[in-house]
Amino acid sequence: MHLPDDTIPDAPPEGFLRRDMRGGFLAALAPIWQRRDADGFTTFGIRIQKRHCNAMDMGHGGMLSTFADIVLGLGSYEQAKVTGFFITISLTTDYLAPAPLGAWLQCRPDLVRATRSILFMQGVFTADGVPCLRANGLFKAPPPQG
Repeated sequence: MHLPDDTIPDAPPEGFLRRDMRGGFLAALAPIWQRRDADGFTTFGIRIQKRHCNAMDMGHGGMLSTFADIVLGLGSYEQAKVTGFFITISLTTDYLAPAPLGAWLQCRPDLVRATRSILFMQGVFTADGVPCLRANGLFKAPPPQG
């Protein structure tokens, strides 16, 4: 989908609300959207804008990795029911298909395992429903409170 920058809709699908993100680096990614699912967990999404793209008007791999890091990190703390700022230990990505300009990119991350010190996460990201990225991440669990 080739669209001029000013005609790409930023609006998310129904049910998604804007999530405020802190940090200067993340400003180029924003806005990030989230939807609370019936089971209480969150699906995250973003509209692929021109600033997210490579020269072929496809979501740049670095942007996709950054989004994966954020989504898996936020999801890890949410699903493990812990609070604080997440710290990424490891992130691996497999690029499965392009995420074209204007596409809706979303993922509902999954907590695979939680130990006392590490949260193991995975997620499949889709662009307009087509799997485009698979990511696995390890995140440092915060120290127990109490």
